[in-house]
Amino acid sequence: MAKETGITVSESQLSRILRKLGARWGRAKPIVLCPWKRAARNRRLGQLRRLAENVRTGEVVLYEDEVDIHLNPKIGRDWMVKGQQKKVITPGKNQKRYVAGVLDAQTGRMVWASGTNKNSLLFIELLKKVLAAYPHAKTIHLILDNYRIHRSRQVDLWMEQFGQRLDLHWLPPYCPDDNRIERRWKDLHAAVTTNHQHDNIENLMDDVQHWLKENGKARVGTYRKAI
Repeated sequence: MAKETGITVSESQLSRILRKLGARWGRAKPIVLCPWKRAARNRRLGQLRRLAENVRTGEVVLYEDEVDIHLNPKIGRDWMVKGQQKKVITPGKNQKRYVAGVLDAQTGRMVWASGTNKNSLLFIELLKKVLAAYPHAKTIHLILDNYRIHRSRQVDLWMEQFGQRLDLHWLPPYCPDDNRIERRWKDLHAAVTTNHQHDNIENLMDDVQHWLKENGKARVGTYRKAI
């Protein structure tokens, strides 16, 4: 500003000006650009949005994704006494668990499966639970990304035998913001894994499961059975 206008402004004054303009101090978000052409990407995302917004009677639309749970806590902002910085003890040797879940586009209901490995078996276990959770749905639409565990030969064989009611719809590559369940995973991390105090993975997963049960209930709308 001094170079462009000849007026020198302090950092604190500049911060106040930026706040008045509606700017905020935040953390930058790393992204990977979708390799698709913009028109093709927007066309596909539009199709998926219309699918989720116009659910037919006897059908459900679910957003699917996986989340990693680390024993080493995510470090984030927290309340603390002025002049003191909160300390978070980390176990040092990390352990992981994985949760695969779906979010109902109509009701907000969640169905999930957890395991020690993020692989096709975890995805198939989730599909089994989805079929059991929606026994009367003629068609269960799953909107999901192109992660390799979703498209393996193992999954293809299982789908041929048991997946007649499942219809998979693929998101364009690198479009996590268009998968509605991502927001739920962020809430899970904020509530459970950020700055957590657990020293073993099983206790941490107990908290994860409890949070999912409390926050994975249907919130709005109802599923309509086909007549």
